[in-house]
Amino acid sequence: MPMQLNPQAEELNETISKNSKTVNNLLSKKGKAIFFPKKGILAQAANARGKKINASIGMALEDDGSPLVLNTISKLVQLDKKDAFNYAPSYGKKELRKKWKELIYKKNHSLKAETSLPVVTAALTHALSISAYLFLNEGDELIVPEPFWGNYKLIFINGFGAKIIGFPLFKDNGFNLEGLKEKLNSSGEKKVVLLNFPNNPTGYTPTEKEAEEIASVVKEAADAGKQIAVLVDDAYFGLVYKEGIFKESLFSKLADLHKNVLAVKVDGATKEDYVWGFRVGFITYAIKGGTADLYTALVDKTSGAVRGNISNAPHLSQSLILKSFNDSDYQTQKNKKFETLKKRYNKVEEIIEGHPEFKEYFEPLPFNSGYFMCIELKDLDAEEIRQRLLKEYDTGIIAMGKLLRIAFSSTPFLLLDELFENIYNACKGK
Repeated sequence: MPMQLNPQAEELNETISKNSKTVNNLLSKKGKAIFFPKKGILAQAANARGKKINASIGMALEDDGSPLVLNTISKLVQLDKKDAFNYAPSYGKKELRKKWKELIYKKNHSLKAETSLPVVTAALTHALSISAYLFLNEGDELIVPEPFWGNYKLIFINGFGAKIIGFPLFKDNGFNLEGLKEKLNSSGEKKVVLLNFPNNPTGYTPTEKEAEEIASVVKEAADAGKQIAVLVDDAYFGLVYKEGIFKESLFSKLADLHKNVLAVKVDGATKEDYVWGFRVGFITYAIKGGTADLYTALVDKTSGAVRGNISNAPHLSQSLILKSFNDSDYQTQKNKKFETLKKRYNKVEEIIEGHPEFKEYFEPLPFNSGYFMCIELKDLDAEEIRQRLLKEYDTGIIAMGKLLRIAFSSTPFLLLDELFENIYNACKGK
């Protein structure tokens, strides 16, 4: 028996269908059923705002109307109590959403299309989960280049019953365009694709030419009638260390690509702004011909999914991040942190190039960005090497099938030589 939809959900679906048949068709059953409850308790609380007596708020307040909080906590926070302890809206703090949208355009100079206002999530993992909620039914396929971040399995397979359909990330030491093309043009009209650059675990970002070619492959499939949602996982956005590598988000190539392509930018302050535990992420939408009504309806559905999942992302984290963005020293400090990572990347590249003997036991996968790089072992067991490194060399890395993932992001510069020497010796059996 079909699910009886709430009238508010039906109203949003009607708006979406009127403005984009593609987006309407891409929505999952849950995506079609979800809505932001503007006519319930939240609406009544909004009606009561500013009244002399307001007994509608689900918070505890002092007699002066300020949040009733413990001094043992409030004394640690140098923000107005209302910016730290009050609930944030399920959509996210409005000023932060506007600022993040402004920054998206600033960091992606070729992006001209109008986008939605970002919705705040509890960091990027949550943003991916909300994307799955909105666009993937149980049994739906998610196209992802391999290797990919292991948490995708928990999010998409265990969480939503989707099927991950992989294709090799690399072909001839570059992005595997043929693999993407084959998966996009397989049977079925609806396609959901997840592209993550800089890639976790390989640390690879497409070249400027490859970025153009990826967009062309997606457009060709859309021209052929495929309706495509592209989830752009920008977790490590901005951390590109070489010239000729595409420095913008693929979102900028997809946002105005085709009426059959919905670009979903999934990003966050986590790695971009070095605040891993703050748990603040964003979801932003764009499609060719996208209207304000379409984006508002999508944002309402997204915020409804957030509301029904975690209620809202932490207000304190949002306020601190916004305050940082508005600090005159923000960009200077961010540039310094980038240079720290770039210096380590350059050192790793130098080590690899300066030790041809490594090739007897392992080869690096292409890498040019992000936090990580991977080496592929030759006739050796990755887990055995990992265990040997732990026990005999006081060194920890990650084993993934035939690969070893190395986080130069967390390795002190002066220990990088020793790290690779240890890996080589562990492989050699010394």
